[in-house]
Amino acid sequence: MNIRERDLPGIGRKFETITNNKDKVVIIIHDDGRREMYHYDDDDYEESISNVTFNDSEARQIAGILGGMVYKPKELETIELAFDDLMIEWYKVESGASILGKSIGEIDIRSNYSINVIAIMKKNKEKLLNPGPEAFLEAGDMVIISGERKNVKKAIKDLFSTGGG
Repeated sequence: MNIRERDLPGIGRKFETITNNKDKVVIIIHDDGRREMYHYDDDDYEESISNVTFNDSEARQIAGILGGMVYKPKELETIELAFDDLMIEWYKVESGASILGKSIGEIDIRSNYSINVIAIMKKNKEKLLNPGPEAFLEAGDMVIISGERKNVKKAIKDLFSTGGG
């Protein structure tokens, strides 16, 4: 999904996208904290068919729901939460990932990637909270990692996805 952004001088910032389902959505974040969200007619992207306005608190609650902080669908394989440049991401370890057969300590994830492994949700539903350096990952495990965006993305590419490192 491609999101276009632009400043609205004296108003705030505008975000516009067309989803995979061909729905056009525009979100305007006002300088005073209000958010307006517009949905457009599928046949006429210039014609708004609905809109809603949220105050700052409401917008953050809705964002948490949409972002999966309140409920995470079972079949979802990745989730990303961002706080400025810091992020937490849930990522399903792919078969063929370079970390398979190696421990977190062997890879020295914290030193080499400047990220933390917060938890591992094993395929068998076992949960490893704050796993130690002896923890291993298997294909299909969900790993929850935190760090700066660029470091998290690099670790996912190098360690957790197919064709890495």
